[in-house]
Formats: sequence, C-alpha cells, structure tokens
Amino acid sequence: MARLTLVRRADDRRLTDDEDWWRDATFYQVYVRSFADADGDGIGDLEGIRSRLGYLELLGVDALWLTPFFPSPMVDHGYDVSDPRAVDPLFGDLNAFDRLIADAHQRGLRVTIDVVPNHTSDRHEWFQEAVAAAPGSPERARYLFRDGSDFSGSRPPNNWTSTFGGPAWTRLPPKMNDAGQWYLHLFAPEQPDLNWDNPDVAADLERTLRFWLDRGVDGFRIDVAHGMAKPAGLPDMAHPIEVCPGLLGAEVVDPRFDADGVHDIHRMIRQVIDKYPARMAIGEIWVSDDAAFARYIRPDELHLGFNFRLLQADFDAVSVREAIERSLMAVQGSPAPATWTISNHDSVRPVTRYGGGEVGLARARALALVQLALPGPAYLYNGDELGLPNVELPDWALQDPVWKRSGRTERGRDGCRAPLPWQGSIPPYGFSLSPGTWLPVPGNWGGHTVEAQLEDPNSTLSLYRQALELRKGHNAFTGAELEWYGAPPGCLAFRRKGGGLVCGLNTSGAQVSMPLGQVLLSSGPLPPSGDVLPPDTAVWLV
Repeated sequence: MARLTLVRRADDRRLTDDEDWWRDATFYQVYVRSFADADGDGIGDLEGIRSRLGYLELLGVDALWLTPFFPSPMVDHGYDVSDPRAVDPLFGDLNAFDRLIADAHQRGLRVTIDVVPNHTSDRHEWFQEAVAAAPGSPERARYLFRDGSDFSGSRPPNNWTSTFGGPAWTRLPPKMNDAGQWYLHLFAPEQPDLNWDNPDVAADLERTLRFWLDRGVDGFRIDVAHGMAKPAGLPDMAHPIEVCPGLLGAEVVDPRFDADGVHDIHRMIRQVIDKYPARMAIGEIWVSDDAAFARYIRPDELHLGFNFRLLQADFDAVSVREAIERSLMAVQGSPAPATWTISNHDSVRPVTRYGGGEVGLARARALALVQLALPGPAYLYNGDELGLPNVELPDWALQDPVWKRSGRTERGRDGCRAPLPWQGSIPPYGFSLSPGTWLPVPGNWGGHTVEAQLEDPNSTLSLYRQALELRKGHNAFTGAELEWYGAPPGCLAFRRKGGGLVCGLNTSGAQVSMPLGQVLLSSGPLPPSGDVLPPDTAVWLV
C-alpha cells in the first residue's frame, strides 16, 4: 500500500530556549493506539507517530501530548499501568521513544506525555505483592485496603461508587489470617488506587518523572489530577453517583475527589519539574468551583489546568460566552493562563456533539475558530482537524470498561477513538498495512482522509492549517484580555485587547450583520456582499 508522504518545510524549526513556551502553545493530543500503525498489527505505535511528524509540522502545532504507551494489560487502554518507566511492546520500545523525541525536537515539536499517579494496574508488581501479603503489611499499605464494614467483613468499607459504574470496592478472597479485605478503585477493579499517605508512592512518582525528563520529554499531563489524595476516614458519599458525572456542581460534595492533600502532591511534582529547564505540567481537573480550580494552578503547583467548560458548552452563544468568561475568571490572580479545549479521548467528538452531519461539521469548525482565537494554550484532539464524527460501533466491538461496568447501558468512549484515516478510499485508509484494526473504521471515510483534504482549500484540515498559521504568526493574536461587543441574540463577538483580533460567532438560525473589520478567516463560506455572517459560522477580523 502506498504511503502518503509529506515534504518537510525548508526552514529548521529547532526548539527555542523559551521557558514559557507553553503559555500560548497549540498542543495536539495523539491517542497512540489510533494515530498511525508502523508494524502492521492494527494498533498505533511510536514509530507510526514518528513517521507522521511531517504532517504535524505541516499542520502547525507546537507540541504533542501522547496518551499512555507504558506496559499495561490494556483494560483501560493504557491508563492501567503495570510499569510506568518502560514502553509496552505493543507500541515499541525505549529506543523507539528516544528516536521519536529526537526527531520531534529537530522539527520544533515538543513532546509531553501522560502520567497516571492515582492508581496502577492490578498487574503492577506492587499490587501483586500486596495481594500475596497479609493485612497490615507494608505491601498492602501502598494501596487502600480496608476491612469490611460489618462483623463478617462482607460489606464494603463505605458506599463509594466507581466512575465507571458499580461499587468502588472489590473484595479479595478470604485466606488464612485474612477474612478477605477490600481494596479501593475509583475506576475499574483492575485499577487499584494508590495510598498517597505512603512515602513509597511519592518516591516512585518522583522516580518516574525524572526517568522521562532525563529522556527529554517537555512536560506531563497529570491524569485525574483532582484525585490521588483521599480524606481521612474515607467518609460515605451523601448521594452516591452511579456513573462518571464529569463536572460536579459546586454544591455537590464528593469525598472521592479534590481532597486538600492533593495539593501537596502537586507541589512535589512542581519541585521535580522546576529542576529541568523549559518543562511543564498540566492537570486533568474535574472541579467546577472556580476557587477550587484556582488552587491547582498556584505558583508552586501546576503550570496549567484543564478547564472543561468550553468542551461542555452547548452550541449556543450564551453557553459559549459563559464558558469563556468562567474559564478566564478561574485563572484571575494566578500565574497560569486559561487552557482551551473542545475535544479529547473521553468526550464525544464535536461534529457529533453539535448535531452531526453537515450541521455538526459547520458548528465544529466554528467552535474551533472560537477556541483558537482565545488567549492561552489550546489543546486539539487527533482527528478533529479532519472533521471526524463519532463512530457508531457495534456492540461486539466495544472495549471501554464503562460499557461492561455500567451493565451495558453506557456505550463508553470508543466512538471517539477510531483509527485516523490517512489516504485511499477503503479502510483502514493508510492507518495500517493490516486490514484489521483494533477498532473498526467506517467504510465511508474516504472523504475524511488527510490525502483527500490536504489540497482542498475548503476542507476542515485546510481551515485548521490556516487558523494555526495565523494564530502563530499574525500580530493580532496578542493580549491576554478580552473585550466583549454587543451582539444580536444567538451571537457573540469579542476582541483581543492588545493585538485587536475580533472573533464573531453566529449560533442563531438566521444571518446577522458582520462585525466591522477585514476578514482574516471564516469557518464557512460568506456571502459575496461580505456584510453578513451566516448561521453556524465563526469569523476572524482585524
């Protein structure tokens, strides 16, 4: 099968020494399993990513975020880590990782990776030792083992639920001198939570951070950054939640997350990272209270925090404006800028989320321009630049643990994780030399491929390329503050104070008057008159 080849730019984009490179960078999330497969097994790998660095350079992003590629039984597709300081053979080896880092840096692309400090795999040597050891042993003290809450030990220690559905406790089989203790897992049973009151746990994470920093990584995304620490006594939940809730309202007290002790963990992480120049960390922070969010991005904690308000906003001008204003308010007084994303590996893709079909695609393109117009770093999810929708997978193909844990009532996140289409007209569209891929690829994605969109000036890929080039090089994209303009119902318009970029969005069902200015870029076609903004469209002006 022929391979799509992208020629490297003539200019050398070697990395600069800018300590604050991340403050306005565009990050591109690579879901490693689904990006590119170099060895033909139907699963993406590190060499596949390396082979497509030319595409990422051409797209115009500044940095990559790689999802976990560590040894894992893959119950949760790599977020159940059995060895945090190695590469799973499924994805390559450490030499392949080193080659990827070197080549990315030569192209001016920084590389950040996931770390998973809340839990391990149940196949991790620590947990295997804990299961074999007795209650009260040092081995069990690395995790959260507890006796049952009744005389016989048959009831869980508390009423906590797993975010994947079902109880958050699993009981070990009884054996000599052990009635069968329970262990905590806020996710799948195969992902036991670590006990962060144990000094071994902090020492091991520090070792992991240094291991990857010494290999040249430019930063980390901290998985479940609002987790890790647990409140003393593990009190019951007032209202047990059956399914992962996303952002909880400020009035909901959830003892599973956002315990005060988590901030000591982030201070430790920051102390390690600060010993390496030009490195950073961003946390996955699912809290809705602005004051609680701000604590994670204090000067001695995380550099950045994922605020998911824009991702969770409806395609509605009022909802989008509120998400932007609340996100900016959450970082006021902190050294961190707001971070913007409308998509990731845990969410329904924007095209589908905003209505599906041509309407959903138009709206996803419009929100992409809104996101990229905002001050601060932006995170893109692989495939969104191609306008990919969620995939409707058959039941037999679903692998997300949410599907099983919810009693097959929640279909989980696999629909946004299908392999990327690169070229050709039939599956797997150049993703792999193997016709069988780890998740099925739709048969109607020929028009979504990189090859089909690359030279089409009206394609979603071309829109992203133009937007990223302007975002990086045009002097209108300066200034950290926004000025809001009056706008018709169903619309919004803001201006970047400093550079002067104006962004307008029309979520109404009718054409509206265009804001004044020269058009830099629009998410969809504008009428010849140039004085109106069509529905489901965003525009940049100066």
